[in-house]
Amino acid sequence: MAEKFNVSISPHIRAKDSTQTIMRDVIIALTPAFIAAIVHYHLRPVWLLIVCVAAAVASEAIMQKILKKKVTIGDLSAVVTGVLIAYNLPVGIPLWIAAMGSAIAIVVVKQLFGGLGQNFANPAITARIVLFLSFASHMSDYTTGYPDALAGATPLATAGTEAAPSYLDMFLGNIGGSMGETCKLALLIGFAYLLIRKVIAWYTPVCFIGTVFLLSWALGQDPVYSILSGGLFLGAIFMATDYVTTPSTTLGRIIFGVAAGCITVVIRVFGSYPEGVSFAILLMNILSPHIERLTVPKPLGGVKVK
Repeated sequence: MAEKFNVSISPHIRAKDSTQTIMRDVIIALTPAFIAAIVHYHLRPVWLLIVCVAAAVASEAIMQKILKKKVTIGDLSAVVTGVLIAYNLPVGIPLWIAAMGSAIAIVVVKQLFGGLGQNFANPAITARIVLFLSFASHMSDYTTGYPDALAGATPLATAGTEAAPSYLDMFLGNIGGSMGETCKLALLIGFAYLLIRKVIAWYTPVCFIGTVFLLSWALGQDPVYSILSGGLFLGAIFMATDYVTTPSTTLGRIIFGVAAGCITVVIRVFGSYPEGVSFAILLMNILSPHIERLTVPKPLGGVKVK
């Protein structure tokens, strides 16, 4: 007798990667930017990194104990969050503010929404925005803790003026800016490592940066200056590729990158705030589930879910 079978799909993929190994690769990829920060800003980045990572790991452990969950600080996700928060801060920021940023990222954005895999937005990006809105003067201070040669306004604030740095200085990080965002060479080395290790795909970072280049050129801006300014490379490579808060489909990643690039340029050109990367990524994080749903391909033999 012929039987009726329902064709369905299952998670058939098997991989040896774990959260810990992926996070370890991200930490390795972020290391060149840390080395560049030490070269440019001396020992201050070391203390900033230690405080941010320690606060992130401690916040994770404490919250998981309070919520009676298994303590999972060994997966290194809290460490990565702490590193990214440090990279998004000026090196001279008071350390208590840096620690607060890590606590906000872990407690409010991550653990209160269910922990790893449940957060609606990138914790480091959200913490940066909260700190900027709460401590604008400290988050815009690129003089305290900086060597004289690098202290002063960032490239985004000096665009089109005689004080604007050269392309080479911007590429090598000889400029003012947040701790981990200035040296584009170091960030590209990390990007290459992540691609080789197949931790991330190129779609979102390339579409993000490429859109900023093309749209800036279309609006009469210097496209090279635009992509080398601010936290575009750091955001596009290390935060717009977050597994949890960005689409998993190829088309979804492309849409995410293009849309984030458009939002970034619109904020930079028409807004009152010179940088738009953080706001662009946060907005696209919110839209990510909808992009995911609209771009999931129908599997062969699959039935549309109602």
